[in-house]
Amino acid sequence: MKTKSKRISDSRVEITVILDAKDLAVASEKALEKLAKEIKVEGFRKGKVPVEVAKKFVPENDLNAETIDLAVRTTVIEAFKKEEKAPLVLPSVNVVKYVPGEMAEYTATADIVPEVVLGDYKKLGVKKQTAKVTETEIKEVLKNLSGSFAEKKAIKRAAKLGDEVILDFVGKKDGEAFKGGTAKDYALELGSGMFIPGFEDGIVGHEPGDKFELKLTFPKDYGVAELAGAKTVFEVLLKQVNEVIKPKIDDELAKKCGPFKSLKDLKEDIEKNLTMQNEHKLNEKFKDDLVQALVKKSKVPTPEILIDDQMRIIRDDMERNAMGQGMSFEDFLKANGETFEGWEKQAREIAKIRVQASLALQTLAVKEKITVDDNVVAAKIAELKDVYKNAPDAIKSLKDPNVKMDIKNRLIIEKTLDFLMKANEK
Repeated sequence: MKTKSKRISDSRVEITVILDAKDLAVASEKALEKLAKEIKVEGFRKGKVPVEVAKKFVPENDLNAETIDLAVRTTVIEAFKKEEKAPLVLPSVNVVKYVPGEMAEYTATADIVPEVVLGDYKKLGVKKQTAKVTETEIKEVLKNLSGSFAEKKAIKRAAKLGDEVILDFVGKKDGEAFKGGTAKDYALELGSGMFIPGFEDGIVGHEPGDKFELKLTFPKDYGVAELAGAKTVFEVLLKQVNEVIKPKIDDELAKKCGPFKSLKDLKEDIEKNLTMQNEHKLNEKFKDDLVQALVKKSKVPTPEILIDDQMRIIRDDMERNAMGQGMSFEDFLKANGETFEGWEKQAREIAKIRVQASLALQTLAVKEKITVDDNVVAAKIAELKDVYKNAPDAIKSLKDPNVKMDIKNRLIIEKTLDFLMKANEK
């Protein structure tokens, strides 16, 4: 077998393969063995016809067609290996010339794993931010903790900010109730900012039993296209006003929150936890920034087939989200004020970024010989089995060799990201 490759693009190649008589003889023998099992010859059971006997009964055209088919299928991947190319999908084959028993020539075209040229990945110029916790953050947590221990007392007075109110309401646009604008016995803390501007302030001053209307305009950047900038009317029934009595933020509150002797102890614990949370967020941002810088400094071709695969994943995720909300993919886009064309353009850009990041990190892992032991993979699979112990299908999928390989690749990428962080923390 002789081969010659020609690059069509950074990520696509065409390989010309020439097979000689010896190559075709091997394929012809296998083709005859296969056809011998399919023909009927008097005196022999089907599938038991000897090859030498079958040779006399198999039509020449059938043998030639099966021979070239087997010759191509058994040599095409070998041809790519010989040319040191790794196809991303089964190559597209075109038989150029075939002289039975003498020679055959075909071309095989496929997208391949592109050659990535890494930049200086140890000097990416990205700085990691230091995790800091402000007094404002600590106070916000204390405020929320105080709220979680609050007592609510129904009272007969006008509602004011800070109260909890129980409402029935119907939102209408052009005289018709709109989707998501109706509720009964809805509990709302006034001043929480949960509703559009004007709704909560409009309830202030009303007493239990009051029926009233709120004429409001939705923000122009509202997530639902049909309501963005729309003028609406909410018919409201205020059923109950609850005074929210929050405990003081002191040593007694600290004791209710856990094994704390004082407010000082509670604050120190909050600061410690917030620091850990902020550190995690900054680590993730540091990783993202490093990968972006690595891609920017490197030459990373992006095969269309990989971009298309990522776009399918993005769409599948969105369709699952839509189904969870009882909507189709198209309705989900419409509800979020998006067109398919706009979504497709944005998804393609995201897909391209993902592909470039993946290829750059895979190349770095190979260059630095980063891998993970099988026992680490086994431990991760055991951990996942425990997580999905009540999901039989998920447990079953963990036995799939392809899933195991995917888990191993993810662990290698995580280890590669850790390497990248350490190399740039200086």
